[in-house]
Amino acid sequence: MSNYISYDPEKTSQSAHSAKIVGSRLDYAHSFHDCYHQEQLIYQHLLNLVQNESPNQMIDRFRALFIERANYPEPDILLILDKITASKTAPEEFKFFLNRCCHILINCWYMKPQLHYAIAELISLFDAIPISYRVTNLRSREINRLRELVKQFVDSEQYLILRRFTQVVNQTPTVANRRDNQPLMSLIRRYPYLYEHCLISEDSTFEQKETVRHFQSQVQRKFEIDLSQYVTYKVRRIQMLKNTSSAEADRILRPISNPTLLTDSELYTTLKHFVGKVEHGNTYHESAQKFIQYGGQARNFRNFKDDLYEYLISSVDGQYGKKQFNQKLYKYLQNILPQADEQKVNDLLLVRTCSSLLNFLVVNNQSSPQHFVFLDLISNQGTVPTMGLLLKIVLICGKVKPYLERKFAILFNHYETSTTDSVSWLVGTLEQLNIAFSINFGNIDLSFFKRFC
Repeated sequence: MSNYISYDPEKTSQSAHSAKIVGSRLDYAHSFHDCYHQEQLIYQHLLNLVQNESPNQMIDRFRALFIERANYPEPDILLILDKITASKTAPEEFKFFLNRCCHILINCWYMKPQLHYAIAELISLFDAIPISYRVTNLRSREINRLRELVKQFVDSEQYLILRRFTQVVNQTPTVANRRDNQPLMSLIRRYPYLYEHCLISEDSTFEQKETVRHFQSQVQRKFEIDLSQYVTYKVRRIQMLKNTSSAEADRILRPISNPTLLTDSELYTTLKHFVGKVEHGNTYHESAQKFIQYGGQARNFRNFKDDLYEYLISSVDGQYGKKQFNQKLYKYLQNILPQADEQKVNDLLLVRTCSSLLNFLVVNNQSSPQHFVFLDLISNQGTVPTMGLLLKIVLICGKVKPYLERKFAILFNHYETSTTDSVSWLVGTLEQLNIAFSINFGNIDLSFFKRFC
């Protein structure tokens, strides 16, 4: 549901710039509800303040206005808020309104990394909502109504996304032990391919989306640089140990930390699998290119699905595949758009087929996050070959890469309150997918490592 904010273009340039921070597009069917005008007044009020007051001052204001509804420096703003909370549309609209109020502050502080701490402090205000108020309070009705609406906000998707965003921007990017007893959500910063699917909602403004994508690009680039440097360091150290002692190698080379949550052995296996020759002397990329060339010559869609089946099962463990998986996969493929079997393969059929396969192999959808096939694959042939199977699909149809990212976002959201040690299999696949994407779709330099594959 979109609810973008518009402002008078005749305002001063400063106001025009501030308005851009909140949003630049307006969905007329949604925005002009009962309290649209009152909401605009509070947006503009917060915009003016956040540019001139410190984060601590703004957090105190936010607490007084939205959490306590008391002792606010400008009483007329409290009265405007009362009109918003008393509106007939408040139960549906207030969560979007409060979300935008949060983002007015967040968007300003995000531009200054030294102020990122304030984002977490702002969101933590909602962890300390007063349970009750004195009955003698003259505004108890308004306070209770606001408190109820704020509680609804805390239970909304908008607040959940804010919590995730806090984990991303306010977390020191250090490597944590994946077996630590911490919520999976605490690792979200590590997986930039999840950002667009976990940190953006339907009502996110253009600027909020740009903020997420900007941070996504930064984190991805840093990971690629860190991984490249670490791999180069490890290869050079191994070479040096052939001719010198460990102490001497450590003295010459500056130690670099492993930027993944994989052990060195797991990382080496993962890199070798996604960089080296894995099938008939070909890399995954080379196998995909050959399939694209050959599969495109299939007489019709039915033959194409047969070819696709052969292409995929070459990445499935033979013993496991013969039990049931290969048969299930073949039957599933044959049931994809059977009415198009006699047609020539086109781009639409390819996308529909590959996205359908990801539903089968990973998880179907958010409302029904069943992933038995995925767990069975991992349990029987390990995480690396399973991620390789998924990569093969994306390499022949790049348009479904965001779709695969969304599949893992569904799994992440499903398990985000679980501890990392209880879902270590998921942490491993998230790490390996990060590496696979970096190698095949990023700008990582692993030329030093490739010589030894």
